[in-house]
Formats: sequence, C-alpha cells, structure tokens
Amino acid sequence: MARPMHRGSSGARISGGSNDFWDSQMKDKTDKEDLDRRASSDQNSFAFRIPVRLLLGENSPSKQGVGENGFASEPLLAVTPRSRHKLTLLLLKLSLVLIVIFALTGSFWWTISISTTSRGHIYHGYRRLQQELVSDLWHIGELSLGSSRLKDLDFCPQESENHVPCFNVSENLALGLSDGNEYDRNCGQAMRQNCLVLPPVNYKIPLRWPTGKDVIWSTNVKLTAQEVLSSGSMTKRMMMLEEDQISFRSASLMFDGVEDYSHQIAEMIGLRNESNFIQAGVRTILDIGCGYGSFGAHLFSKQLLTMCIANYEASGSQVQLTLERGLPAMIGSFTSKQLPYPSLSFDMLHCARCGIDWEQRDGIFLIEVDRLLKPGGYFVWTSPITNAQTFLRNKVNKKRWDIVHDFAENLCWEMLSQQDETVIWKKTSKRNCYSSRKSGSGPSLCSKGHDIESPYYRPLQACIGGTQSRRWIPIEQRTTWPSRANLNKSELAIYGLHQQELAEDAETWKMAVRNYWSLLSPLIFSDHPKRPGDEDPSPPYNMLRNVLDMNARFGGLNSALLEAGKSVWVMNVVPTNGPNYLPLILDRGFVGVLHDWCEPFPTYPRTYDMVHAQGLLSVETDQQRRCTILDLFTEIDRLLRPEGWVIIHDKASLIESARALTTGLKWDARVVEIESNSDEKLLICQKPFFKKQAN
Repeated sequence: MARPMHRGSSGARISGGSNDFWDSQMKDKTDKEDLDRRASSDQNSFAFRIPVRLLLGENSPSKQGVGENGFASEPLLAVTPRSRHKLTLLLLKLSLVLIVIFALTGSFWWTISISTTSRGHIYHGYRRLQQELVSDLWHIGELSLGSSRLKDLDFCPQESENHVPCFNVSENLALGLSDGNEYDRNCGQAMRQNCLVLPPVNYKIPLRWPTGKDVIWSTNVKLTAQEVLSSGSMTKRMMMLEEDQISFRSASLMFDGVEDYSHQIAEMIGLRNESNFIQAGVRTILDIGCGYGSFGAHLFSKQLLTMCIANYEASGSQVQLTLERGLPAMIGSFTSKQLPYPSLSFDMLHCARCGIDWEQRDGIFLIEVDRLLKPGGYFVWTSPITNAQTFLRNKVNKKRWDIVHDFAENLCWEMLSQQDETVIWKKTSKRNCYSSRKSGSGPSLCSKGHDIESPYYRPLQACIGGTQSRRWIPIEQRTTWPSRANLNKSELAIYGLHQQELAEDAETWKMAVRNYWSLLSPLIFSDHPKRPGDEDPSPPYNMLRNVLDMNARFGGLNSALLEAGKSVWVMNVVPTNGPNYLPLILDRGFVGVLHDWCEPFPTYPRTYDMVHAQGLLSVETDQQRRCTILDLFTEIDRLLRPEGWVIIHDKASLIESARALTTGLKWDARVVEIESNSDEKLLICQKPFFKKQAN
C-alpha cells in the first residue's frame, strides 16, 4: 500500500464518518486556538524567533511534532538513523543558542561592573584593534583587486619620458594664470597615471662620481645644442657639447669661471677663499635658478651642500641637468607659494641672474628669502641691475636697485659688499633689530598664528616669519660642519629629544647601512667570478650618487652614509602626515623637504639611484588614504633611474602586500628576514633597464 505524499501524515489512517467529522472539528478548533496564541505572542517573541529560525532552519522538527490525527508524526514515531541524526543536530543547535545567550549575558554584566580606568584601557585597546583592522582591510583591498591590478603595468606614451605631474604651464596659461603663476604646482587626482615611464631612446646609465658630476650623456636629457649655445646664464654657458656627451667645466680661464666666482664671493664676505665658508658657519646653500648646477658642483668638493631650485621647464631644464649630474635639485618657484622648507633653513641663498624681479610685488620675494635664511645667513645676488657703473646710462636699473636696496635695509639686512654685478647682504642675528626700526618702515612681523614654521606650499606672506621660532640661533654660534650633524643638548631640547635618543638612532643606522651594503653585494656581483669560499666584494663607495629617503625622521640614514665614507647625498623627505622633524634635519646640515606622498614629487623622471623607505607604509596605512600602495610604487618607479635600487623596511604583513605588487612593476624583488625583529621585514628591489627601440 502506497504511503500518502502529504506532510504530517502517519503510516496508518483511521477511517469512519463520525471520527472524520470529530477530527475535522477538533482540528479547526485547535488551529483557531493556535492562531490566537501566536497573535498574542508575536510582538514579544519576534526578536527571539528570527535568530532561532535562522539556526533551526525552515524544516525544523518543531513543525513536525504532531500529526493531523493527534498522533506523533512520522519522524518522531519511526525512530530511524536519519531521525536520530536530525535530533542530534537539533540538540547541538539549541546548545549553541544557549551558550551564546549565556556568553552575551555574562559579557553584559561584566561590562557594567568594570571600573572607569578599565574602560579606558579597553577603549584604547579597542582603538588599536580597530586601526589594525583598517590596516588589514587596506592590505586585503590591495590584493583583492585581482589580476586586473596585479598584472604588468603598461608603459607610458613616449611623450611622458620627461613628464612631471602637477606642472603644466600651457594648461595654467589657458586657465588665465600669469605673472609667474603659470609655473605653479597644481596637483589633482587626474595628475596620477599608473604606467611605467620609459627612458629616452639611447639612454645610458650615468657615469659614476666623480666623473659623472662633470660629464653626462646628452641622450639622457631633453636639451638641444641651440639651447646650450643661446643660454644666458653664466653656469649654462660653461658647457661643451661633445658628440654624445655634455661636459661641464668646473674651472675656466673665462671671467665667469665658477671657481673664480665662488672665490670672489668668499672674499666679499671677508674670507680667504671658498674653503673657509664652513668656518663662517655656511654649510647649506639654496641656489635659486641654478643654471645647470656648476656653482653647487664646485662647492660640493668643499663639503658644502647646495640645493638647486628652478621653475619647471619642458625642455632644457636646469633642474633635470643638475639632477643628471647627480647633484641636489628640485622644481620650485618663488612666484606665488612658499617653498616647502621650514623657516630658518639655509645658511646662504644664491641668485645669479635667476630671473626673479626682486623689486616687484612690494618685496614679497625678498620676504621669502628672509624667512628661509638662518639668522646671520647671507643673500648673494648677481645681476646687471646691481652694477653701479651702469646706473648713469640705465636709469631704470638704478630705480630697481634703489627699491631692492631700501627694502633690504628695512628687513634688517646689512650690505657687506658690492662688486661688479654681485652684492652680498647678511641677515641680522638680533631679533630686537625689528623693533628698533622706524614706525611704518618695512614689513611687519608675522603674528603667532601666521608664523608657521613648516608651511606646505602656502601662499607667500607679506610679513617677516621665523622671528618667534626657538631655532633662532645665528650661524656663527652653531657648531661648524661636520660636528654640526650632532646637535648639542640645548638644540635637541627644542625638539623634545635627548642626546641618548639621537645616539641610539645613529647606532641603529650605522648597522643598517652595513647590512644594506652586505645585502646588495651578492645581488650586484651575482655574476662575479670568484673561487669557492671567497667573499663577495663590497659595492664601491661611489656606487650611489644620491638617495631619496621617503621617511627620513631624524636624518639617521643620511648621517650613517656620511660616516661610512659613502660618496652620496640624501634627499631627506618628511611626510606631511607624520611627525615633522624636518627643521632638525636642516639644522644638522642636511637637505630635505616636506612632502605629501599621495602627490607626485616635484622632480623629473630617473632622478635617484636609490629610494629608501622605513615605516612609510605604516604611516600611510594609519591615515585615511587618498592613494594606494600601487600609486606610491608607480611614483617610486618614475623617480628611480634604470638599474636603481629600492629598499623598504616595514611590518611583515605590509611587506608581503607590497611584494605582491612588484611583479606588475617588473621589478626584481626579494624579501629579507630581519633576525632581530620577527615582526618586520625588508623588501629589496631593483628596477630593470628597459630599452626603447628607435623608430
């Protein structure tokens, strides 16, 4: 006999009219009572029944307990292995529900009973876990983008080989910007391009120092012979185009030889020669409109560090050629924004026919010079306007000179000397000079709210800045270089640091530099023929000309490289979203800049031989990001010359996430364990040299 196919029936059914009628009435009555009971309890049990239903499922045994005839339904009547299995699952689910209820109840009462102090600890712990969760989600997001993001990046178009994002003069002109504002830096989301910038056709690896400082490959830069010959700057004219090379003459019998010129400046200050600049307290120099860096190249051999800044140029760029020589340089404009350096940053500012009309805009450019100069620092200006012998013939120049001369006097500058086309002023070392000026003469002092020590591309200010800084220390009172790199107790106290902290930081970086060199040795000399048992040779001291330290902190890497005798300079970058120790770095006699790493760095492609970043990924992931690791790595690739190196030191999880992205960048990469710290790792990469074929 076939079993009925309806739910809730038993194996046998009792027939008969009276029984059927009684069963039907009883069923209707029971259904009505059940409906009333359910309606009265719906509101009280709704919140509880939903999770239970989710746990038990729609076909839970509770719906099958009693059949239509008043007997137990089949699953409970016929005890089969399957029914026993379902019953076991039911009991397990009910147990789980009870455990969750008890756990939540206990947690609730425990939370109420904890003290206020405990709540604070728990809150901070919760915040820490929350930050770690955000960081982990960021990493997961990077990797979960899948093959579309992890595939090899495409190469940028040919016109991007010298592209610098955020600088577009023609676009700025179209927007109506003029009077120098067309050279402004304007960054936006559209400026970012995730593609790999190829080097020019016939690009060659730069020559090592010291040769590479005076000779570069002409195919590596965008410069024509006509631009060389038509150049008006004294340093630009000191070039010779020879077949596929450009040679820079650091010494010449010409009247504008850079050696004679720097010697003249020293004598005008009252020194015997330029070798005595350090004894006068000069170590760092900002060279405005630097030509092609010959002034800084000559002084580099005297242990003087010169940072070149100039406007963006699509072709014949002063900054690009200076960087190709391996010298410090970056794109920067005096026209409308404050430079991203702290107040009281440099010992000397130099302008040799730099193209700035200092008398314009009520002297606001000279006010920016004053802000950047340390107390007692020097401003050197070489221009036909300063030549007194031409004043009788050129009344316009005489008027312009008078404006600059009078304004400098109102800034409390002392004019030391005027010779030929060069004039030198010395900034006051005494703050009370400003209060002793005649009422209404010269610009006023910035209020405390406007005297920002480290502005980031803020509009130029018409007030004198830096006067309220605790770093107001005349250069002649500072320790001379190289002892200056180790700040004394009172100088460190300005930053809330102790000498022991700086000493420990120095020891850490000394060890790091030794480890970096030993790690790079087998990579660089992997094909070096040697007998079994022989050690790999160390990389040469001049393997690197420059290093970009993306998260410099105290400038420890810079200091360690110098102490190790490496022929290298470091661009110390302090991220805008981290602790700002850039004033300390500059006070130590190094060069550096403030920068937001979600924006392109103000320099040309193929600038640096090595890029280093310790803890940068951690700094970036702790913030609400506007960019990704891939954006960051694409920018690193643009800044790095072919065959250049990348060293990233960070948390192990971040390093693994970063390692996954290097494949798309075509970098040769490997992860290195750090024995003393299992929570951190090193990522060492090398950018390959992709040669573009000539059409």
